[in-house]
Amino acid sequence: MPFSKYESLRVELFNDISGGLWDSEPLADADGGMVALVTLSRPKVRNAFDETMIAEITDVFRRLAKIEALRVIVLTSTGPAFCAGADLNWMRKMAGYAHGENLADAMKLAEMLHAVDTCPQPVIARVQGDAFAGGLGLVSTADIVIAEKMARLCLSEVRLGLLPATISPYVIRAIGEQAARRYFLTAEVFDAVKGYELGLVHEAVSMDELDNAVNTLVDALVRNSPQAVRECKRMVREVAGRPLNRALMEDTAGRIAEGKEGVQAFLEKREPAWRNSIVELIHKDE
Repeated sequence: MPFSKYESLRVELFNDISGGLWDSEPLADADGGMVALVTLSRPKVRNAFDETMIAEITDVFRRLAKIEALRVIVLTSTGPAFCAGADLNWMRKMAGYAHGENLADAMKLAEMLHAVDTCPQPVIARVQGDAFAGGLGLVSTADIVIAEKMARLCLSEVRLGLLPATISPYVIRAIGEQAARRYFLTAEVFDAVKGYELGLVHEAVSMDELDNAVNTLVDALVRNSPQAVRECKRMVREVAGRPLNRALMEDTAGRIAEGKEGVQAFLEKREPAWRNSIVELIHKDE
């Protein structure tokens, strides 16, 4: 299915982003691209999840994971909210489901979160408005989170008698157990500055600075070795929480990406091959 066929998302792929991501021309070819922009596009319902959006996000990230040339994915949204959690109409429908049907829906949400979290390319979440409940869980799966200072964040499930269960592994990893004890239980709303203090948000900036902050990170990521970046992401996931013992020492000592080419390029005072490939991609269709 072409990326243009999604109902609740807009997916664009870019090679030349020298003028900034939002001022660049997307590619017509869905099989290539160095940067992907995935936009949640249900602004009338504050980009709330329903079964269609969950299935589409899962499919998009699984497809993007297979694009070898892709260096970075930016996840953003249209309208005043990033993602308000579950769509009310979907919740009404689920209220009449049997236990097995609710369990199946929860597993689909879990699979969506896992697809974003384990996507080999780095994922930047650009958060410009409310991220509530499952929306905040989606934010927590990103590798880097850049948020507008006044964006409202909330783990609101307990207000409805629910638990933030499916998103809990990602949120607890992001903010820690002690902070989770408070915000899971109280359903307090907090802003992106507090999110920064908790470790969930990497940068909290003004709305005017948001796109520039994302562009700066995208530029930094595409200049690095794509193999090393992917392996670093995988390494963090596999090393975090493991005991520091002989097995871990041997594991980390054996992880090598494109070090030889990078060191050789540095010694020869030239650009490494992966950086030259950026120029080739930009001029590919000229």
